[in-house]
Amino acid sequence: MRSDLTPASFKKQYRALLVRSGRTQGNTECVQCEACNGCEKCTFCQGSRGLLSCHYCEACQGCIECQHCRGSKDLVGCQHCEASERCNLSSYLILCVGLSRCNYCFGCVGIANADYHILNQPYDRRAYFRILETLPKTLKPAIPARNAKPRAPRKLAPKTP
Repeated sequence: MRSDLTPASFKKQYRALLVRSGRTQGNTECVQCEACNGCEKCTFCQGSRGLLSCHYCEACQGCIECQHCRGSKDLVGCQHCEASERCNLSSYLILCVGLSRCNYCFGCVGIANADYHILNQPYDRRAYFRILETLPKTLKPAIPARNAKPRAPRKLAPKTP
């Protein structure tokens, strides 16, 4: 650590870091990401911003190491989550906020280590999927729309000598 760091110089350098981090920037080390901005080490993401090491995510923001998530913000280590925020190490969440280590939850807030929950209430697996078959149809406006058809990876044109 530098010995010439004073409170004033710290504040100045810290403000400069904050300004730089908020700047609009291109993607870094991404493969076939479309309409994304400020993403790093991502593949096949669409319309997302500020992702790190995410794959096949769509309309997400600030997620880290997520796969197949859609319309979500600030997820870490999540898969197949939709319209969820601030969750970590979870899978198959819909309209959830602040979950940790959960799977198959719908409309839950602030729970941990839970599976097959709707509005923070436990259900057995069969009942969960039976309810889920009809419930999202009435909540369509709250869940971001999916693309009409998934995009296949582009084939690169062969190099000609």
